[in-house]
Amino acid sequence: MRPWRFVVWFGTVSLLADFVYEGARSVTGPLLASLGASSLVVGVVTGAGEAAALGLRLVSGPLADRTRRFWGLAIAGYALTVVSVPLLGVAGVLWAACVLVIAERVGKAVRSPAKDTLLSHATAATGRGRGFAVHEAMDQIGALVGPLLVAGVLALTGDDYAPALGVLAVPGVAALGVLVWLRTRVPDPEAYERAAVPKTPQAAPGGRLPAAFWTYAAFTAATTAGFATFGVLSYHLVQRHLLTTAWVPVLYAGAMAVDAVAALATGWLYDRHGPRVLVALPVLTAAVACLAFTNTVALAAAGSLVWGAAMGIQESTLRAMVADLVPSGRRATAYGIFAGVVGAASLVGGALTGGLYGYSIPVLITVVVVIQILALSLLAVTAARRTRAGAG
Repeated sequence: MRPWRFVVWFGTVSLLADFVYEGARSVTGPLLASLGASSLVVGVVTGAGEAAALGLRLVSGPLADRTRRFWGLAIAGYALTVVSVPLLGVAGVLWAACVLVIAERVGKAVRSPAKDTLLSHATAATGRGRGFAVHEAMDQIGALVGPLLVAGVLALTGDDYAPALGVLAVPGVAALGVLVWLRTRVPDPEAYERAAVPKTPQAAPGGRLPAAFWTYAAFTAATTAGFATFGVLSYHLVQRHLLTTAWVPVLYAGAMAVDAVAALATGWLYDRHGPRVLVALPVLTAAVACLAFTNTVALAAAGSLVWGAAMGIQESTLRAMVADLVPSGRRATAYGIFAGVVGAASLVGGALTGGLYGYSIPVLITVVVVIQILALSLLAVTAARRTRAGAG
């Protein structure tokens, strides 16, 4: 199978899987509430799920490098998600539903470092930026269609969660089928990278991660720590009476469309111009704060769309550069650590922007801009270290 076909088929797996778990996540809060959960329980369970999805990658990443069972971990992780979601609709009791919500997120933690490593091998031949960008764009198709299907079934069945989540078993089974088939067709995706860059040294699984990776992780932490969550953006839109609650999901869908376009555009530019393209991320992050927290509908909406563009870069081109910085033997470990950094920084970003929003919007904007200037300096250091490593 040619590398591009592998990327597209792997993107199809992610599209179908996003169809499943984003469909479920779109109604997790109301579902738990229907079983008697308080707002505190909903917050704790969903927060624990996100913590598991990111934090456990610090374990699954090194495990993938040590065992080299990338396909096995990817299949196991997807299978856990595919099984958990339909069962969630028929759980019937709160404790079981809570366990299944967290289990679905654990599935993501198990598969993600292995999945990104498998994909990174093929993108060595297609171009890192473009390969990860196409994968992200296909992700977003599933993330849009899944919640819409769940909403439609809920409307038809009078808010019955069993059929609404049960129907997601179909794309789930399809995702597993495509993944197992892909495993039989390409048992060793690393061959793509060996053919594309045969002289590149491959670090042993126990080797140290390059210095440039750690600087890059610091850059990612800085730019993400100044990134407002959509929850804070939507809170501003509704509280200031700029949009009705019903229009917020529509704006979010628009942001997801921009996400896909930005991923494709910056992925192509990354392959042509290298890390300098990532300068756009701190600039966009600062622009989100400057636009989204105004009291003008058009500017606030534009800020939300810029937020979508920044998300597209975070989910595609940022991951592509990890593969360029870290040799194959340590790449799953690097992806696990990288996810942990992103998760911790996202928590800081949400808390920081949410807290400063209640204190002073001008102060919020100033702090975000300063953080992004720091991020730009760390990106410059990363690029210099990467250049020195390449010359060495």
